[in-house]
Amino acid sequence: MKKLLAAFAASAVVVSGLSGCAAATPAPSEGPVALTFWHGYTEADGDVLNGIVEDFNASQDDVVVTPQTKTWAVIDDTLLTALSSGEGPQIVAMPAERLPVYASKKALVNLDDFYADDTSNTTELNAEAVAMETVDGSKYGVPTGFVPLSVFYDKDKLAAAGVTTFPTTWDDWVAAAKATTIDADGDGTPEQYGMALPDHGTVGNGVWASLFEGGGGSITNDDGTKATVDSAANVDTLTYWADAVQQDLISPTGLDGIDADALFTSGKAVMHIGGPWMTGLATDAGINYGIAAIPAGPDAQAASAIGVSMAVTAQATDAEQAAAQDFLAYFNKKDVATAWSLGSGWPALRTDVTAEDVSANATVAALTEISDTSRALLPGVVNSTDVLTAVDEATQKALAGGDPAELLAAAQASVQQALDN
Repeated sequence: MKKLLAAFAASAVVVSGLSGCAAATPAPSEGPVALTFWHGYTEADGDVLNGIVEDFNASQDDVVVTPQTKTWAVIDDTLLTALSSGEGPQIVAMPAERLPVYASKKALVNLDDFYADDTSNTTELNAEAVAMETVDGSKYGVPTGFVPLSVFYDKDKLAAAGVTTFPTTWDDWVAAAKATTIDADGDGTPEQYGMALPDHGTVGNGVWASLFEGGGGSITNDDGTKATVDSAANVDTLTYWADAVQQDLISPTGLDGIDADALFTSGKAVMHIGGPWMTGLATDAGINYGIAAIPAGPDAQAASAIGVSMAVTAQATDAEQAAAQDFLAYFNKKDVATAWSLGSGWPALRTDVTAEDVSANATVAALTEISDTSRALLPGVVNSTDVLTAVDEATQKALAGGDPAELLAAAQASVQQALDN
């Protein structure tokens, strides 16, 4: 999972255009259709995924999928070149934020007809997870991962402050953070912070997108064509959290997502917005932790989700496309989706897989319980990196004392420029 987040950061590189990768039509041949599948699941989740591929191959005689495990960065660096030379995969997985880039380069197959087919097993997929597969109104992938950001908290320290039930609203959340912020020597630098709130480079780039939506705002309009980051709702949200940091000292300033992870696991912060990898880190640190949904703002309860997509490439022939879609449909089956969720540590992608169905993995069950708070981050936006960089500049400066309205007005222009490019 941490390697996947590194891939999100590395994917700022803009890929060049795709040329000459139109699918060839080979002469008919006997035997099953052979497909290559590139993915970047390099840890235990990769073994689980490869096992699903083996089970698919054994379940029928018409298609053989061969997985090739590469790092996410290598996939991003080499995919277009491989497709242009006819040596790429027919199926590829990638961080979801990269899917709009490759779709815009015509490197991926439109899957609208696949989704319209009842045998695709897509009807029960999380609608927000499907939204991250959509570019200009068409679907170009299926989700293989969609995990909402959540709050990891130290149960013992909250209890010591008299907080026995995790907060469900911003006001109660800030109150709990204030109650657990300790500045014993009164020097203005707490020894313990109630929260580790990153102001830039946040986990999955989604903390501020989550908070803005909770406050009734957004970064762009629904189709990702117009910047909306300077809205009055966003100004109120950024002012609210900047005041909590500056006046109540609930979190240090200048944190990025990695810093926030470290502050929590060192015991110097009581609450932290993170992803499922935090279970291992918190356990190793000896923290008696809990997992909760990001509390509701004045308008909504929302959590930006980290996502991974799986797509069919334009290199695939018609027969290979059909065979690849057979594999996608198999992957979407309820029993397979349940096994993948349990084995990968990601919450269930299907809405009919319940927390009880995945109760064998406590983290997965907890995340499945809150999956209805998940929101796709900038779905369909090709230049999401520059959009998020502009937002980062505003949030970091605001939490350091800058004027939220002025900073978001500047971000508005930068975000719109990124969307127009």
